[in-house]
Amino acid sequence: MTFTAEGAPTAQERLRAAGLRATSARAAVLGVLDAAQPGREHLPVSEVAGRARTIVGALSTQAVYDCLEVLTKAGLARRIEPAGHPSRYESRVGDNHHHLVCRDCDATYDVDCVAGSAPCLTHTPVGDFVVDEAEVIFWGRCPDCAPRSHPFHPAHPNTTDQHPHREESPHD
Repeated sequence: MTFTAEGAPTAQERLRAAGLRATSARAAVLGVLDAAQPGREHLPVSEVAGRARTIVGALSTQAVYDCLEVLTKAGLARRIEPAGHPSRYESRVGDNHHHLVCRDCDATYDVDCVAGSAPCLTHTPVGDFVVDEAEVIFWGRCPDCAPRSHPFHPAHPNTTDQHPHREESPHD
């Protein structure tokens, strides 16, 4: 196995290790998610597509959706779906973490689980249903937005306030 400068396996090798064909599109999409990880970015499909196109050239949006679906099912990527916001993707997988989303600018942050191992929450038993994960999304305002928020604004993820660094993108 070949390793990157940081000592991690390449995207192609991770794809093959997961039993997937290492197509140029899949490698590019996984590479985009990996490159976003140090900045703790959680990317919407439009951003993944734009960055992947700089690597492989022509790549349809549908191909990006297909790649993300395959990567998510293989456990190489994770999709988060904050209510009222487009799906976002990351390559931080295999640990028990949750997310914090800014109500104003949509900034998304990783939050380590405070309750321990997955599923980290208890629930009322429902028959023989086996829970293996709890997806928690904390909502609030990031340090940039908090000073500008007004106490009378509704605590709702779909605020209508304009924000200078809010990304406008259609919902998935």
